[in-house]
Amino acid sequence: MADRPWSENDLYISDAWRRWRLGVDLDEYNRRWDRQAAAGCPVHGEADLVERLGGSVVLDAGCGTGRVAVELARRGRRVTGVDNDPDMLALARVKPEPVSWVLADLATVSLRERFDVAVLAGNVLPFVDPPRRPETVANIARHLVAGGQLVIGTAAEPGCRFGDIDRWCTTAGLERVAEYATWDEDPYDGGGYRVSVHRAG
Repeated sequence: MADRPWSENDLYISDAWRRWRLGVDLDEYNRRWDRQAAAGCPVHGEADLVERLGGSVVLDAGCGTGRVAVELARRGRRVTGVDNDPDMLALARVKPEPVSWVLADLATVSLRERFDVAVLAGNVLPFVDPPRRPETVANIARHLVAGGQLVIGTAAEPGCRFGDIDRWCTTAGLERVAEYATWDEDPYDGGGYRVSVHRAG
């Protein structure tokens, strides 16, 4: 894997992402989920929730090595995975499931397809360059069909509090319709992690 898996000229990389990405072994990261699944651990909560929402065309925004996108494809969804890390997408692309993988920045990606559900899992928003977080939410929202839903699972971080996320979603024309403490839809209890569902008008 490359020591610096981004182009400084055309990708906006946050300090938080820089620190995480340079400190992780992607092959081990990828294998960890496989080991947990083989041991019977529930590792597909994100896909379970998306499936319950009922959409058939899904955007996995910030897809990484493809864990969520691949599982949704296995369940018969038509899935597009977008990420700005070429090394993570290289690991995703060798998986046999029919996912459309796109190397792009979430704030500027422009796809022809429109989606029933878009999911930002795995603390994607806190890894986005802080000034571009509202722009990222707005751009993903533009890719939803009328009545489509954006699902955001994240820990609260400075500059990315839940109130900030709700405000960005409202500005983008989305209405929050649910919030949970987990991907299993446990009631949100005011804690530091939240899964929220926002519907397009």
